[in-house]
Amino acid sequence: MYAEDDLLPISALQHLLFCERQCALIHVEQLWEENFHTAEGRILHERVDSGGAESRRDLRTAFGVELRSFRLGLVGRADVVEFHRMPGTDGADHWRPFPVEYKRGRPKKGEWDRIQLCAQAMCLEEMLQVEVPAGALFYGKRRRRLPVTFDKPMRARVEETANRLHDLVASGRTPPPEFGPHCEACSLVSFCMPKVVGKGAGWASAYVGALMYDD
Repeated sequence: MYAEDDLLPISALQHLLFCERQCALIHVEQLWEENFHTAEGRILHERVDSGGAESRRDLRTAFGVELRSFRLGLVGRADVVEFHRMPGTDGADHWRPFPVEYKRGRPKKGEWDRIQLCAQAMCLEEMLQVEVPAGALFYGKRRRRLPVTFDKPMRARVEETANRLHDLVASGRTPPPEFGPHCEACSLVSFCMPKVVGKGAGWASAYVGALMYDD
């Protein structure tokens, strides 16, 4: 169990799986720079993170729901959590949470969006003491939901990634860069300079980079 002061953002799981160096730049060195992609994503989230709720007969919808898990050491906010009415065996109605995360663009090849959503579900389970078996990702370009089932392998991946995140932040170290296709969309490329000190940058840059990151 983690203490309140040790909780890290759920969104950092996505940063870590996308690029370990990006994650350290943001959550260890506290660097951030917005580009077109991050601005578009921020605006999309602002539309659903304003708080409030809606209610219909069998569906209640809450916006900007605060989340936390002391077991995983995570804290954050769900864009939308739907509560679906479920008849219970005791004759009473129960409300099952269904988290929905809004993303710009299209579905990604990587797993990081699904891992982030599953982490939200695991936070809800800890907070509400209720099972959350599924959720959905809503992508701005497709304008439709992608259902996600939170199976055992995905839950194990969340726990593994959360442990890696805490280890990275506790180390206080930023890994050296490795240039790749993902760098083109990264808002921190000007801080990271992957072509200057990254893999394949040339022997002089590599030598300088080795000196910079040598113990």
